[in-house]
Amino acid sequence: MSSTVTAMPPEGRVFAALASPVRREVLRLLREGGPQPVTDLAAHFDMARPSFSEHLRVLREAELVSENKVGRQRLYQLEAAPLYEIQEWLHPFERFWREKLAGLRELLDTMDEE
Repeated sequence: MSSTVTAMPPEGRVFAALASPVRREVLRLLREGGPQPVTDLAAHFDMARPSFSEHLRVLREAELVSENKVGRQRLYQLEAAPLYEIQEWLHPFERFWREKLAGLRELLDTMDEE
């Protein structure tokens, strides 16, 4: 991550990490498959190993994954706590859109009655 990104507050690093579809897919793989070696994760992507390692580094710096060395393998594991903080931040926006959609539903229901 650039020095600008590492200087961000933790939630900024999480948002920056989630901006990449590759990193979101890595998180999905870890959520569904549990801890996995780098080689297994990298096999899902058509990219050079250094590029994939950069994605893992961003996820580590955002504290979304942890890395454990087991023998010669590096196992990556999902660390979901930072996602909870983002969920808390997003909650007011969810409420906003729920209210807007409820208003749309009411409008469509009145149009059906006509």
